[in-house]
Amino acid sequence: MAIIYHITTLQEWNEAQEKGFYTAPSLASEGFIHNSEDHQISGVLERYYKHKKDLVKLYINTEKLEHPLKYEYAPSVKDTFPHIYGPLNLDAVIEVQNL
Repeated sequence: MAIIYHITTLQEWNEAQEKGFYTAPSLASEGFIHNSEDHQISGVLERYYKHKKDLVKLYINTEKLEHPLKYEYAPSVKDTFPHIYGPLNLDAVIEVQNL
């Protein structure tokens, strides 16, 4: 089982549970939801969430995803990241960790 991770706010996660699926602003603006592998989390937190509070880390089982997963190169950090091309189905989230 391959696991990827997504950082979001507790409020956005609670809203997703009410809707029955999770989306992120990047899905509307870029066409996918940004995710990370375990070794990338600290850099993502430092770059994008440094001053944010009430964050959670979603543990996502890639085998349960209902939408395409693509690994794509991000030239700004010279690394390849997993992207989900569609809403995240909640049953693919196997753990939620408060950060």
